[in-house]
Amino acid sequence: MDGFPQKRAEDKADRREDNPEERPGKVGPWTRLSGRQIYDNPWIRVREDQVLHPDGSPGIYGTIHFKHMAIGVVPIDREGRVVLVGQHRYAFNRYFWEIPQGGCPIGKETPEISAMRELKEETGFTAGRWDYLGALELSNSCTDEAGHLYLARDLTAGDMQPEASEEITVKRVDFQESYRLAMEGGMNESISVAALARAKYFLEWEASLTRGNRPVKDGTKESGPI
Repeated sequence: MDGFPQKRAEDKADRREDNPEERPGKVGPWTRLSGRQIYDNPWIRVREDQVLHPDGSPGIYGTIHFKHMAIGVVPIDREGRVVLVGQHRYAFNRYFWEIPQGGCPIGKETPEISAMRELKEETGFTAGRWDYLGALELSNSCTDEAGHLYLARDLTAGDMQPEASEEITVKRVDFQESYRLAMEGGMNESISVAALARAKYFLEWEASLTRGNRPVKDGTKESGPI
């Protein structure tokens, strides 16, 4: 799997400094006095800590620990169209168009394998070329959820394999139109917006290599844009 040359998903697959069941003590400028688990299921764990704010005043801090990393894939076919998936999202009670995405079970599957699996499950496509588009922290004020983004090309069609919780529609939209929708608010789901922006940057960087304008780091070797 290719990508920005100096970055690989496995190098930072789970970049959290601690796990949620932490002992009291300093957390950066904060002080954790105590903590308790509020809720736990197979996907998330919610806790509430008694803390001292950076200014020393007392308070609480609630956090959500995600047991899976997020995965997002930008699949582009030979005609330059992005394969988008449409589905109803329970939390918003709305229908969304977005890139294929899902979860990577931490410690059980690599982000790359999860990306390949999610693409096949949600769209039926497999890809002959994969490029890594970098990592994300999705809502770092209250969750530790991290995500990894991929560009998938040389697509081959096949049968979808959706999960029981998924009722999915698939359509293909020209890449530039998909990017415009993401930038202008026609598509607001955060992983999709970030992934399309990263994909555009990557494709422009890749095109610069074919023109001989090869990015250089420290005057000695190639460097990708992330």
